[in-house]
Amino acid sequence: MKDLKYIFAYLRPCRRQVAAAVGLVFIECIFEMSIPMLMTGLVDVGVANRDVPYMLGQGGKMVLCALLALVTGLLYARYAARAAYGFGAELRLAEYRKVQEFDFSNLDRFSTSSLVTRMTTDVTVMQNAVTSGLRPLVRSPVMLFMGVGMSFLLNPSLSVVFFVAAPVLGIAMAFLVTRIGPLYVRQQTAVDHLNGRIQESLTAIRAIKAFVRGEHEDEAFDRVNRELTGASVDTFRHAALNQPVFQVVMYTAVVCIMWFGGRFILVGSMTVGELTAFLSYVLQVMNSVMMISNVFLLLTRSLASAHRIREVLEERPALDEPEAPLMTVPDGRIQFRDVTFRYAEGTGRPALSDIDLTIPAGATVGIIGGTGSAKTTLVQLIPRLYDATQGTVLVGGQDVRRYDLAALRDAVGIVLQKNLLFSGTIRDNLRWGNPDADDEALWTACRQACADEFLERMPAGLDTDLGQGGVNVSGGQKQRLCIARTLLKHPKVLIFDDSTSAVDTATEARIRKALTALPDVTKIIIAQRITSVMEADMIVILKDGTIHAVGTHQDLLARDEIYQEIYASQMKGGDGHGQAL
Repeated sequence: MKDLKYIFAYLRPCRRQVAAAVGLVFIECIFEMSIPMLMTGLVDVGVANRDVPYMLGQGGKMVLCALLALVTGLLYARYAARAAYGFGAELRLAEYRKVQEFDFSNLDRFSTSSLVTRMTTDVTVMQNAVTSGLRPLVRSPVMLFMGVGMSFLLNPSLSVVFFVAAPVLGIAMAFLVTRIGPLYVRQQTAVDHLNGRIQESLTAIRAIKAFVRGEHEDEAFDRVNRELTGASVDTFRHAALNQPVFQVVMYTAVVCIMWFGGRFILVGSMTVGELTAFLSYVLQVMNSVMMISNVFLLLTRSLASAHRIREVLEERPALDEPEAPLMTVPDGRIQFRDVTFRYAEGTGRPALSDIDLTIPAGATVGIIGGTGSAKTTLVQLIPRLYDATQGTVLVGGQDVRRYDLAALRDAVGIVLQKNLLFSGTIRDNLRWGNPDADDEALWTACRQACADEFLERMPAGLDTDLGQGGVNVSGGQKQRLCIARTLLKHPKVLIFDDSTSAVDTATEARIRKALTALPDVTKIIIAQRITSVMEADMIVILKDGTIHAVGTHQDLLARDEIYQEIYASQMKGGDGHGQAL
């Protein structure tokens, strides 16, 4: 229940609507509970004495109570809807803001599909708990206590039926709730799996069609779809027992009341009107108990969603901000001092081990190595996307953990291995690097990244709409736009993580030439092609997460076997620069 208490704290901005809805439910109950008492007089006085004016008066009062109950019910629905949807909006916003605060290691803990489910389906469950649960949660106890009290006033002996039937129904409902709780958790997990499969299939739809794997994907989707179906069937099969159990207990209670009430009428200790009113109160009391059981079922499902939402909201960012952060990075000097890094504790061998490396400010450094040699991992420690497990990473002569995160990442521009553009125009995407950049600055960055040559051919130029994920530009064009976006930051450290793999060698050479015009910027280039790094001031070869060799192109070509093998496999001819195959 702590999870529910934590999540429902987000109802505070809507507390006025909640208070109004609760008050309206209470007033509605008073009007409804008045009707059976009016019915008693109608039967025992009006019908018995054939007093038509009295019957019309009592009937009019009953109709008035019913109309007032209807009006208060409609007003409740209005305020409850405002509270529920405001509550849902607050929860989604809180989760989204929290995810924006996550670091890479936090995101490693949650799959994308799970986060989507937690911000949509789970929030909808909590929202429905308010719209469907608030009324019975308030109404049921009021109706229960008022109904029992009024029936006790009518006939204390006959009200004993309540004290037998209510506990039986309560025990049965408690049993069902304890069985259904774990099933709701299983159901939400199955929703995660289904969303994950849909997301992956839609993201990779071109690869699926290219490899003619549609049938395989259909089978994979069918498995997760059946998993969700099975979990839902098991859950609602148990939840469906709620209604028949209630009906058995309720109708048994009605039969007992009719039996004993009839005997009381025969001996003259009870009137027909009192029995009629008593039966009305019985139905209201039993219905309130039924509503309470439904609320518990609803809260049981909400509990699973509340726990999943709370996991996101209470997740602490893995990287702590320093108490007195440095707000300026003086230069692009970089040092790795005995750095070891692993993605999670207890995961065996670290991704990086014993890294000692110094990169002067303004230098151009190439990093090469085989697949899985941790090239990307190494550069991700510079803008503090991850923290080193052991050792120290310094930028500008200071430990990266001493900088304000935003200031550090503004000073370190990184073009990630996976190029990503957002929906909107090219201008909107480029301004991620500098929101205040004018057209001249945008075109300058595009010329440096060799993006101007295809932008000038587009009718709308910078105002060209890219579509979702930049689907209407090629891979090489997307890479060049991402480079231009990063150049607009005017960083002190510029990192290219295999960011020119989709462009031809001539275009790549022009980009490298443009980068040489940035003398005060430290440039780190991760590449698979020798031509991308051979002119660098320093080349670092990584092997299995360790530094294998460091040197210039000529040094490594003369003494390092790995570099010689890479060179021989990619180049032909014997001159200093060679030619790409």
